[in-house]
Amino acid sequence: MEINEPAVSLIAVTPDCEKVIEEAGRTCYLSLERITESSSDNFIQAAVRRGHLSIIEHASATFRISGASRAFTHQIVRHRLASFSQQSQRYVDESDFSYIMPPGIKKNQKAAEIFRSHIERTASVYRELREAGALKEDARFVLPNALESEIVLTANFRELRTIFSLRLEKAAQWEIRRVCYKMLEIMQVEAPAVFGDFRLNPDDFTATTKA
Repeated sequence: MEINEPAVSLIAVTPDCEKVIEEAGRTCYLSLERITESSSDNFIQAAVRRGHLSIIEHASATFRISGASRAFTHQIVRHRLASFSQQSQRYVDESDFSYIMPPGIKKNQKAAEIFRSHIERTASVYRELREAGALKEDARFVLPNALESEIVLTANFRELRTIFSLRLEKAAQWEIRRVCYKMLEIMQVEAPAVFGDFRLNPDDFTATTKA
């Protein structure tokens, strides 16, 4: 089955994340007495502007990402200050896998036909290997990067800002931009003081920090 859009859901986020960050930050200055019900926004925004980002490492978020390709997961796991749990091709049977087709190929009729033909042949070869007695961990060697692969990602807020800064540039590949765009939309709701300085551009799924 061809998948047209990745899905991102928030599994968990540090409770009262911005209050946790403010308390950690004010500990640096021994100004805990200045904490009020509404003081975290200005304090965190000022800290982010100054580049005092170590304090936002005290909060983290966990996401489930589905409908994205193995090519995407190969890119996202390069962020080593995050934790990942990914669908295993050793233990999951991929006889009826779903796949992602790049938009640049999809809009080219001839290229799309070649792509789908290859996907169908790859799926057939995988099934033939399994029917011949090959283990899943061996049959997976023929699977394409286009194959869908679910992954759970956990990262602290500082690393998430780094991921968004790098992966929401125009130079980043289209798929990782779409996934990270959805993640950032969630985080702007969950922690607006930390992530509200990113400007979202829905036309090309990019984002830039405000000057």
